[in-house]
Amino acid sequence: MAPRQSVLPFTYRAFFLILEPISALVGAFYAHFRQHEYLSLTTHTSSPPVPLGTSTILSQLANLYFLFALNEALVLRSTGDLRVWRTVLFVLLVADFGHLYSLQGLGSWVYWDVRQWNAIDYGNVAFVYLGATLRIAFLAGVGIGKPASIKKKA
Repeated sequence: MAPRQSVLPFTYRAFFLILEPISALVGAFYAHFRQHEYLSLTTHTSSPPVPLGTSTILSQLANLYFLFALNEALVLRSTGDLRVWRTVLFVLLVADFGHLYSLQGLGSWVYWDVRQWNAIDYGNVAFVYLGATLRIAFLAGVGIGKPASIKKKA
């Protein structure tokens, strides 16, 4: 029998089922409804009015953030099967690295110089570092315990 979510450490459940999905919804909101602000914060420049093509792409990005939030909050909440959790979190870890790579055009400072960060950089870098770190810890079994030590429902 698969372990239930309730036996997973609180830190993992709180971050993956609540905090990160809410964060992704905030990203989706800004990418779709506050596109000018989203672009200006991301590029660290004032941006002209958002062209239709860019607006369409930002709405598609918002949809992907929404998918990310639903996938994590609903799929992981629907099961306590560690195989499913590991699979979903591995896929999201790959996405974390892709997300960080996508920032490389801003310059190497974006990865480490917190003095230059704005609000969106904390989401795009620091929060992604935190999520990736928690995913790596989960995938490495930190705090999970051995399957034999997890109490099973009779």
